[in-house]
Amino acid sequence: MKSALLAMKPALIVAYREIRDQLRDWRIIFPVLGLTIFFPFLMNFTAAQMMGFAQKYGAVIVGERMIPFFLMIVGFFPISVSLVIALDSFVGEKERRSIEPLLNTPLEDWQLYLGKLISSTVPPLISSYIGMGVYAIGLVMKGIALPPAGILWQIIILTTVQAFMMVAGAVVVSSHATSVRAANLLASFIVIPSALLIQGESVLMFWGTNASLWWVVFGLLVLSILLIRVGLSHFQREELLGKEIDVLNIRWGWRVFVDGFTAGKKTVFSWYKLAVTDSLKKIRMPFLLTLGLLCVSLWIGHSQIESFPIKLPSSTVAGIPAQVERLLEVWPMYTLQPVMGIFMQNIRVVFVGLILGLFSMGVLGMLPVIVTMGVTGYLGAVLAMNGIPLTYYLLFLLPHGIFEIPALLLSTAAVLRIGALIASPASGKTIGEVVLYGIGEWCRLLIGVILPLLIVAAMVEVWITPQIIYFLTR
Repeated sequence: MKSALLAMKPALIVAYREIRDQLRDWRIIFPVLGLTIFFPFLMNFTAAQMMGFAQKYGAVIVGERMIPFFLMIVGFFPISVSLVIALDSFVGEKERRSIEPLLNTPLEDWQLYLGKLISSTVPPLISSYIGMGVYAIGLVMKGIALPPAGILWQIIILTTVQAFMMVAGAVVVSSHATSVRAANLLASFIVIPSALLIQGESVLMFWGTNASLWWVVFGLLVLSILLIRVGLSHFQREELLGKEIDVLNIRWGWRVFVDGFTAGKKTVFSWYKLAVTDSLKKIRMPFLLTLGLLCVSLWIGHSQIESFPIKLPSSTVAGIPAQVERLLEVWPMYTLQPVMGIFMQNIRVVFVGLILGLFSMGVLGMLPVIVTMGVTGYLGAVLAMNGIPLTYYLLFLLPHGIFEIPALLLSTAAVLRIGALIASPASGKTIGEVVLYGIGEWCRLLIGVILPLLIVAAMVEVWITPQIIYFLTR
């Protein structure tokens, strides 16, 4: 423990130096403090107007739930404004040629990186806490009731974790960007998703499902840890000094992708036998993790029937055979059009998982599994509640599900592997090279295993599953 604290001391010295320099620069302090104090007053005025409008028209609950939402916005605004400090941490000093003395010190790479990370996190958090404090004081002065203590602590913790996530991402960008201009442009990939996340959190607040926000806190915490891991794994001071500009090299990128896809195999047979098999072996642990997530999602979805019960009319249950018969008339045997429709829908889900995973180190890539299995578990509970036997439900699901679900699990596991590759040290490889190679491996599984499974699943879902349902319910 003592040795760990001694090892951290140089990083804390770097952080102290950086924070002291930031506090001495009026061009940083005045805008941040001015916006931090002004914005809460604006939100106080908006909250008072909203409460008056809601009371006038008898929608008091809307006004009450706007109060914690405004508090969350007040906490987020200073973080987004102060993000420029994190973006300037490495590349800004490089442009000002003030980083060479720091890089020439006997500090290890991880000590230097953590020092910069800490110094970039403290000012945004302080300004965020000041803003939320000013907002709360303004509410009390205007006679507006504060949200319950549990919600207040939840928003403070959520804001803190979100600040760590945004700053960690910004420091990664700063350590790999070649100019401040490039870093500021790349910051849009941090600010825009964070703003969209705020909108999603606001929906949860308005619906009164604040307990669900703890899942958001957990996801952001995991993502923050992964971003810090990425920064520590790929930070190299020699590369920071030597890299002047990144040139778009499409041929190089294509070669890296092809290498990840083919794994050096020249024939289709050897590619299937060796490369695809090797990919399946590599995703064993992510696959088991995804399988566990599937079981948890099914349980969560099934448990939601207690909060959102749906009683189907007896006519709806009795009319299932007629509905299936009409479906069979619309989808006659061996018709390809509905097969292609279902296949394309499944492909979209797979690609959405890939895109979300690339932007979140694989964390959000698990959403398709969570949502799909959650809905599946909830639907099973609804049918059981309305007297439809579980055996019937499984027969409705399993004929095509035995192909479709493994394909979704394999795709998600491959996306998780990309996130693991990004977060792991890769000597002599850039983050871009690791990502391109990982996408090539994902496409290897997509062409070799996932697409065939999805094609078979779509054919079974159109040609076989309705026949089984009709046979069981007529």
